[in-house]
Amino acid sequence: MQTDYLSHMPHVEESLPAVLMRIVTELHDVAYLIERIEPQLWNDHGAAAPDTADKMMVLQGIDLAVQKMRGLAEFIDTITASIPDTWLVDVTTAVNLVKLADMKKALGNGMLRHGHSQPLTKASGDFEAF
Repeated sequence: MQTDYLSHMPHVEESLPAVLMRIVTELHDVAYLIERIEPQLWNDHGAAAPDTADKMMVLQGIDLAVQKMRGLAEFIDTITASIPDTWLVDVTTAVNLVKLADMKKALGNGMLRHGHSQPLTKASGDFEAF
């Protein structure tokens, strides 16, 4: 795996609320991706009875992770409403630390992404090698 630590994007100051809203979008996307795992684990019919308690604990952990992710998103969304658009930040260094290309693009390009990183319309078995 090759990681590009040097960004080709210029140092540009952006509105802090706009940057925070991109983070909110990414948090909601992560919660959605985690949530999609739950039914797959729950529908595993090959589990033995003694594993049911362990399985339930895993599912509760996944549910908690989703709730925390959405809670963080709502918290950031709410406080962002009170931040003036005139507060500017340069996200270049922070974006350069992000390893996933899609997330780096979503956080660094100044554009809110609509939809999820893995839409439900993808056919089963489709994957992106990394």
